[in-house]
Amino acid sequence: MVFDLVLRNVRVIDGCGNPWFRADIGVREGRVAAIGDLSASPPPARLIEGRGLVAAPGFIDIHTHSDFSLLLDGLAQSKIRQGVTLELTNHCGGWAAPLVGASMDDARKHVVRYNPDFEIDWTDMAGFLARMEREHTSVNVAALVGHGAVRGAVFGYEDRPPTPDELATMLRHIEDSMEAGAFGMSTGIYYAPGSYASLDELAECCKVVARYGGIHASHIRDESTYNIGLLASMEEIVEIARRSSIKTEYVHVKCLGPGVWGLSGEIISRLEAARAAGIDITCDQYPYTASGSSITGSLVPRWAQVGGRAGLVARLHDPEVRARMKKGIEENYVRRGGPDRLVVALFPEDKRFEGKPMSEVARIMGTDPAEAALIMLEQADASFVSHVINEEDLEAFMRYNPVMFGSDGSSLATTGPLSIGRPHPRNFGTFPRVLARYVRERGTLSLPEAVRKMTSLPAQRLGIRDRGALREGYWADITVFDPATVQDNATFENPLRYASGIEYVIVNGEVVIEGGEHTGRKPGMVLRRTR
Repeated sequence: MVFDLVLRNVRVIDGCGNPWFRADIGVREGRVAAIGDLSASPPPARLIEGRGLVAAPGFIDIHTHSDFSLLLDGLAQSKIRQGVTLELTNHCGGWAAPLVGASMDDARKHVVRYNPDFEIDWTDMAGFLARMEREHTSVNVAALVGHGAVRGAVFGYEDRPPTPDELATMLRHIEDSMEAGAFGMSTGIYYAPGSYASLDELAECCKVVARYGGIHASHIRDESTYNIGLLASMEEIVEIARRSSIKTEYVHVKCLGPGVWGLSGEIISRLEAARAAGIDITCDQYPYTASGSSITGSLVPRWAQVGGRAGLVARLHDPEVRARMKKGIEENYVRRGGPDRLVVALFPEDKRFEGKPMSEVARIMGTDPAEAALIMLEQADASFVSHVINEEDLEAFMRYNPVMFGSDGSSLATTGPLSIGRPHPRNFGTFPRVLARYVRERGTLSLPEAVRKMTSLPAQRLGIRDRGALREGYWADITVFDPATVQDNATFENPLRYASGIEYVIVNGEVVIEGGEHTGRKPGMVLRRTR
């Protein structure tokens, strides 16, 4: 057999947690055709000398927000350079589809800062996936349908249960999205309008997804002490899973804020009890002690967001209501450890504030941090990096067997429209950071176990049977790296820096990263889940 590509003399980590072994990998017609000693085979069309580098399955970023960034720039620079070959997007309630009414307004709000001329020419999941295919990407792409977008499309930002007719329309949107190929549904029960949904509503939505074998990926109602509390919020998604028999992903598992630090052991214990009782639940996390959010997400009470942006702005102009909002913001600062811990990541309306904590923003404005947030909010929302997680909880979750990795970030770049602001470094460094800090430096995980959490585990959770492992017949998504030098270079102070030590990244048999540099190729596929 003549191979299109051979990786010679690499240390193969197959993605299933097994020890590495030395072999050659032969690729033909986009798939892994052979693994072993291929020295006797005819010369391939392309030969890459592995020099003892590690070859692993391409990393799967199971939690991303690249819905629009991949359409703005399909090169997926910040992700492919980490070794990521597949992104699951449209998380936390999502805004990719369906896009009608309030959900369309929110989608435009998300994309306009990067490109005010970007045209949203679809309204449903089928249209979104078709647009993604037309644009072409360097990574493979899969999507979830967002419950928040569904709710927004049907009856906007109203704090009430849906009527029977509205619920029926919501379920049709979800069913249409699953028929179009969505891999499941995301919920952002912490964010408006998802926060206005009851457990009963969410369970009914999940029953539709479960019929298709899809997954429920949930940003839980409270990761801190905002409303029902961290533990009760975890139990809520367990109960949704029990009622709907759905596979569940507890996304970016964390203990957010000093009020809940140290609860990782209790969460793990409860997750183990749920799994022992037959609840199919796993988790993902990002390897940073800072989260990412916004003024509306982290500080503004949900009652103030009823009616969407228009309702929020109207309340800002009512002195009594504004005072009540300010009190809520002050309380939420305390939950997050104070205004020093919230650093502005993106605020194009006044770039002076980007990279500064809200305490410094308030000093520049000559006011207090709560009023500073309200003044900014009058112009637009602002993105934050919030330093609200402790290292002990992070590593405890990382060691837990059913936890995998997801960036909770977008495919960004160091130049062009996707390079604005001071974004969270997870957009550029999640996967190399695990390999550098938590495998090589701290020994929190072994290398085969870390790779398993990046590859076969997320593929299994999504029901993808021909990716996520290095096996003959699987698609040739391969990441080749040097475990001695792989490094995340993005920092909170200087986040727009690509990772290093990722030497080659192959997507569907085509070399996209070569010698650490992007080749410009876009061989990525849009994956659709079949029933």
